[in-house]
Amino acid sequence: MNWINLLGAFRHGDKEARPLSEAQNRSIFEQDYDRIIFSTPFRRLQDKTQVIPLPEYDFVHNRLTHSIEVSSVGRTLGKIVGTALLEKYPELKTMQLSHHDFGAIVAAASLAHDIGNPPFGHSGESAISEYFLNGKGAVYQTKLSAAEWNDVTRFEGNANGFRILTNSASSAAGGLRLSYPTLAAFTKYPKESLPVLPKGRASEKKFGYFQSEQSLFDELALRLGIMQVHNDEANYYRRHPLAFLVEAADDICYHIIDFEDGLRLGWIDFEWAEKLLIPIAGKALYQANYDALQHVEEKASYLRAVAINSLIKEMAELFLAHEEEILQGNFDTSLIKLSKHSQEIEQIKAISLQKVYKAKEVIEIEAAGFEVIGGLLDMFLQALQQICMPNVVKMQYKHKKIGELLPLYLQNPKKEIRESEYLQIISVCEFVASLTDRHAISLFRKLKGIELPN
Repeated sequence: MNWINLLGAFRHGDKEARPLSEAQNRSIFEQDYDRIIFSTPFRRLQDKTQVIPLPEYDFVHNRLTHSIEVSSVGRTLGKIVGTALLEKYPELKTMQLSHHDFGAIVAAASLAHDIGNPPFGHSGESAISEYFLNGKGAVYQTKLSAAEWNDVTRFEGNANGFRILTNSASSAAGGLRLSYPTLAAFTKYPKESLPVLPKGRASEKKFGYFQSEQSLFDELALRLGIMQVHNDEANYYRRHPLAFLVEAADDICYHIIDFEDGLRLGWIDFEWAEKLLIPIAGKALYQANYDALQHVEEKASYLRAVAINSLIKEMAELFLAHEEEILQGNFDTSLIKLSKHSQEIEQIKAISLQKVYKAKEVIEIEAAGFEVIGGLLDMFLQALQQICMPNVVKMQYKHKKIGELLPLYLQNPKKEIRESEYLQIISVCEFVASLTDRHAISLFRKLKGIELPN
């Protein structure tokens, strides 16, 4: 792989790369960022669980605030790396690239990194999978290929995010029409759901696109010269190098900030903050400034800020140290795992798991989410199948009414959706996954007759 190809400014349908500056004062990659931040799926993240479901306190993070923070960290990582790469590869300057372009790509991909996550956090993914594995959705297994069945029984928010960003069925323009470098940096797991590979390589832990978007990713990879891995069972790819920075930005934020939320809620004792964050902060911590702070909340914020700053510098250094291996496809490890502070980070992760992720308040909402998501999938799948059924003289009135709550592109689906049970299923999964936590709960209660609309 080489950087000139990897940074080609293509959008879907382009025969040639676009000029980097299509509009005054905005590069194509900065346009990607703006398209994401003004999109409806991104706005919905304000009411989606990060860790604490349906938080009553405004200082607890949701998916929106988390994504903005990851994007901020990602932009800095991209600019540091971009500055070094422009110095190392002078030919990149002939493309009119600047370090701001590297920052914009990583920032945009980081901003969208959770855009495909369903309600109720990662348990929402499990709830969708469970509906097909052990719920009423099991009846569809005989109607799908092995790969299609694996898409829904191992439902993946990353793959759903790629679908949302590129879905031409729901938008005449073909989704948000982001540039290929941004989409590639977004795709941390550049493979389909099969085969399930042994754990080891960071890019192969999960999958990054459904069967419905496989050909689009193939086109993207071909345009950017992303290395293809040939396997007897399937074709998949090595990561776009900037995906490592998107992953690092996410890892930094969710390790440190989920831990900070636990501190602020009083679920984690503050002594752990000083024991674990001060070593990570290192020389960036000014002891006199820290000692002058009066309140625990202020001290927690200060330690979080300097620890993140320290990790940003370290992750950029690690990326540059392994950059040539990455281009050769020989490096496939999460950068955070190589941190000299890996021991403290693992302990932070273990404490957060025990004190935050397994808190009673979290588990109760996650458990309820299984009932809500499974119920909504069942009702909307039945309605869409009635809509798509050929020669239906008259739909059941119940299904007709529920069908009117689907997005317009599913109320009057294109021929390809009408003729494909898989596309019907994956479209309903995308719709249910798009709901916010509160909307999903409210919709379920109303459709079940538990409460009536106001």
